[in-house]
Amino acid sequence: PLAPTPRLHQHLLNPRPGKLPLEAIQVVLEELRKNGNLEWLDKNKTSFLIMWKRPEEWGKLIYQWVSRNGLTNSVFTLYELASGDDTESEEFHGLDEAMLLRALQALQQEHKAEIITLDDGRGVKFF
Repeated sequence: PLAPTPRLHQHLLNPRPGKLPLEAIQVVLEELRKNGNLEWLDKNKTSFLIMWKRPEEWGKLIYQWVSRNGLTNSVFTLYELASGDDTESEEFHGLDEAMLLRALQALQQEHKAEIITLDDGRGVKFF
């Protein structure tokens, strides 16, 4: 963990409601980035995506579900994974498509899945 700078330390001792110094915000964002839970969306670092779980963590959860249910060598649409009845009780149910794709790309890099194009959109085959 980073040690608070004098300005941040002063703010922590005498906080003003609703006011957090830019320096404090930058420290928090940098820690999130180092841990893989924040990704800058532009060069100027004015837009960012905060992720509850990293794509690799989502991928691991998805693959555990696939393995647990004997579904390797099966093909699923992205809709079936994120919104299907079979995944209703899973933590990844309802995951937005962009993060789902990132999770599946992480699995693809590990040779556990392949993202494929289907007639009605994208899908994935698990190995």
